Amino acid sequence: MGGPVHTMAVIAVIRESHPGETRVAATPETVRKLIAAGFEVSVQAGAGLAASCSDADYAAAGARICASAAEAVAGADVLFGVRTPSAEALGALKAGAIVAASLNPHQDRAGLEALASRGAEAYALEFIPRITRAQVMDVLSSQANLAGYRAVIEASTAYGRALPMMMTAAGTIAAAKVFVMGVGVAGLQAIATARRLGAVVTATDVRPATKEQVESLGAKFIAVEDEEFRNAQTAGGYAKEMSAEYQAKQAELISGHIGKQDIVITTALIPGRPAPRLVTAAQVGAMKAGSVIVDLAVEQGGNVEGARVGEVVVTSNGVRILGIPNLPGRIAADASALYARNLLAFSGLLLDKEGALAPDREDEILKAALVVSGGKIVHPALAGS
Repeated sequence: MGGPVHTMAVIAVIRESHPGETRVAATPETVRKLIAAGFEVSVQAGAGLAASCSDADYAAAGARICASAAEAVAGADVLFGVRTPSAEALGALKAGAIVAASLNPHQDRAGLEALASRGAEAYALEFIPRITRAQVMDVLSSQANLAGYRAVIEASTAYGRALPMMMTAAGTIAAAKVFVMGVGVAGLQAIATARRLGAVVTATDVRPATKEQVESLGAKFIAVEDEEFRNAQTAGGYAKEMSAEYQAKQAELISGHIGKQDIVITTALIPGRPAPRLVTAAQVGAMKAGSVIVDLAVEQGGNVEGARVGEVVVTSNGVRILGIPNLPGRIAADASALYARNLLAFSGLLLDKEGALAPDREDEILKAALVVSGGKIVHPALAGS
């Protein structure tokens, strides 16, 4: 006789319930691959419509289409989501089911408690460690990359002028000046996109190692480059806290620079803490009428004084501050494609060598991402909060 026969694990994918969320956690492409890996997949009707994924495409890929979230989740062993599942979905979740989603664990305590009350084993994809083996699962990077791109597109639209220099018979149009504050994944993509569109781009970051990255993209790095700055990074690549004297010198340099910019894009986020304030009201007040600021950190308190979630604030001196939430959701098809591939890679950690659902809880990726188990919030960064 052959080896043991395993019942196929069922993955549920539901329509996101968070206001304005257009992304979906699986696409027909990844559904087909999940089924090939040994899963069954149930998809709520309409789950992917906002991301250009039709029910017919899911069905053709082998998914079972369900009329409601509760029907899709009922009996499922795994629930994939973009955000914390809705109350309807959680109500149908069986005890011990695995939930993998971007759970916003530092801000959404109620969501974690709801998952715990259902006996779920929940993994916050934001907590996946940034190690080589986990790069293909890194939802923060895949979505930040698209957010940086979209920030430039939104800024260009709001700016109402051309970004590249144009020489015409009627005269020359000067290139727009774009300043990117924070050179992580989103910042680097914002720099690259603004350069492709022909803008004159500058950027700043507190980590000296980012200077080379900025310059490799054809932008100019802006910082007080004294001895303290050159030694401002730990061996692990993190920024050291700067002295008050350095901070004052840097603030003076940045203030003078911001006043000359047409577009400013801020991208600084600190996990588990409010976003750092990078741009003050006084600095906004020094900008020209018609200038635009895009605050990518607005949902975590904002880098820009005066930014408000979901609003375009027009200041008294005519500067537009864009507080657009969920920028990746504005290019939902591509954002979903990348996010779904992240989850596809993550799903491989949930199966043993025989293809049975048996996550190795000692795996360093799963250990880092596990936030809820056994009816409790278990992540060390969250359990005591």
